[in-house]
Amino acid sequence: MCGINLLLNCSGIVSSSPIVGMMEGTSHRGPDQARWMKVSATCYIGANRLKISGLDEFADQPLVSEDEQHVLVWNGALYNHWTLRNRLLESGVSLKSSSDSEVLLHWLGIFGLQGIDDLEGMFSLLFIDLQRKRVVIARDLTGQKPLYYHKSGGQWLFSSEVKGILGSGLVPRILDTSQFVPYHYLRHPLPTHTFFQGVYQFPAGRVLQLDFDGKETASKWLALRPNHESSGGASIFTELVTDAVMSHFQTEVPMGIILSGGADSTLLYTLWHRETGMPLRSYTAVFEERYREMAEDRKFAKQVARSYQGAHHEVLATPDVFLSNWEAYCMGLDQPIGDSAGFLTWLIAKEASREVKVLISGAGADELMGGYNRHRAFLKYLKHKNLLLNFKNVSKIPGLPVGYRKFFKAIEPDSARTFMNLAALQALPDSIATLLAVGLEKDPFGLKEALAYERRLYLTEDILKVFDNSCMAFGIEGRSPYLDYSILRFFEGMPEQKQRELIGKKWIKESLVSFGRQEVAGRRKLGFGIPIVGWFQVHDGFREKLVETLLQFDREFSAYLSPEVRTLVQFPQSAIKRNTLQVWNLFLLASWINAHRL
Repeated sequence: MCGINLLLNCSGIVSSSPIVGMMEGTSHRGPDQARWMKVSATCYIGANRLKISGLDEFADQPLVSEDEQHVLVWNGALYNHWTLRNRLLESGVSLKSSSDSEVLLHWLGIFGLQGIDDLEGMFSLLFIDLQRKRVVIARDLTGQKPLYYHKSGGQWLFSSEVKGILGSGLVPRILDTSQFVPYHYLRHPLPTHTFFQGVYQFPAGRVLQLDFDGKETASKWLALRPNHESSGGASIFTELVTDAVMSHFQTEVPMGIILSGGADSTLLYTLWHRETGMPLRSYTAVFEERYREMAEDRKFAKQVARSYQGAHHEVLATPDVFLSNWEAYCMGLDQPIGDSAGFLTWLIAKEASREVKVLISGAGADELMGGYNRHRAFLKYLKHKNLLLNFKNVSKIPGLPVGYRKFFKAIEPDSARTFMNLAALQALPDSIATLLAVGLEKDPFGLKEALAYERRLYLTEDILKVFDNSCMAFGIEGRSPYLDYSILRFFEGMPEQKQRELIGKKWIKESLVSFGRQEVAGRRKLGFGIPIVGWFQVHDGFREKLVETLLQFDREFSAYLSPEVRTLVQFPQSAIKRNTLQVWNLFLLASWINAHRL
């Protein structure tokens, strides 16, 4: 499902949006197949459905109960909906379709706000109880599905896309330049913020209940119930991932997988094939022959796909492909996220949309088992903290490699602050670190807490957001089996020492070896992104686009940029090699602002 909207306490408002002005109890289907309803004198709701399960009209949104007292719009998938369905049937509820949407409507109709604790999946939802005059708003704790809102007095607007709020005509399109500074460090706005003034992100794991006057009547946060039986090791982990694969891969529409040839996606494909014997459509981003250092993904992905006799697609990314698609990509982003992997994911989704409606990703595995270099660096810091604090000034040595310079600059006496620095593009200023440190007061702050922070910030605000945005741009639902609740509970209950032993995704690699995929388990870890420096050096069009965009950005927004940032945007030719990620980050922000004409 996709495209949910709600206007609350908005009676008597004139707007060009089809969401307003409907006769009560009627609906309208616009040119994009959206349906809008006025459900009360002050409440308007709409949805644009992506059909994944329950393909008949019983699951069309907005969903209305037979007694017309409950209305639901939502975006996502419930992976435990068969369990919930059986409980409903046992209690005498009659169901007309196989859709998880119908299950969700009845479940919330019976259990209301408290029933959200039983949902396992990815979702943003708006549920209206007309009899009790209540609206329940919720976003799952993994944050796989976006939800935005605007509040003015008792008036609320909610939407799964920023443009749904801006399109109402009730909120002006004004750029929030206060997010320039956090974006420079994080590659995205601060959590709960956007780049539009007055538009905010509804937090992952938040549940809110409002009355029809827009007043809060209840609220809570979703939480995992940890599974402390984590002593089973790789075998138990493999069983959990197998179960997740079988539930997340179940769909009534064609499905494919983003196959990098790395450990995470290969294990998902391997488990699926072992259980079903069925091949999958797979997709890999590849580059021109001159970028041989980035060719390993291509080689290993092709080997894996061939061994399972699956239809494999290589999506070629070149500077010319980039230039012809860049504005469309930026236009489709609700928020700029300075991760070049986002563009590659978008290209893959564009190609995959010709054949599939569900796309599987290995997202989340790195954040569960310490798969990034910064996780290894932080573990070294924890083991040798006192010694390393004495060498912090090493970062000032001229000619020190970029990775070592960043590591020593990140080191602080406070462990949480040190990891926050490592996870950012560069060491954070106090103003931002203070905001992000809320909830990190646990002492000692170890690797387990660092990975939880990583999942809450980087995974939610970067990886999952670009994955969902890229897929939804082409009518695809993206799914991430490693974020299944059973797996998350397993790691939630894991002690610190066990978490440290798994650094580098030990269990995933052991599982691959046991299935005869030693070549994948033993390959080196590569980042997923475009060859920015290579393209800049050899392609005149790419270089000119980047330089001109940054210079224009400096001319228009120099008053909001620090001297450090201005140096990057004024002289990208000299900064691109040493500060590649920072320059790309700013280029994407400037391109996004241009595309949206802000």
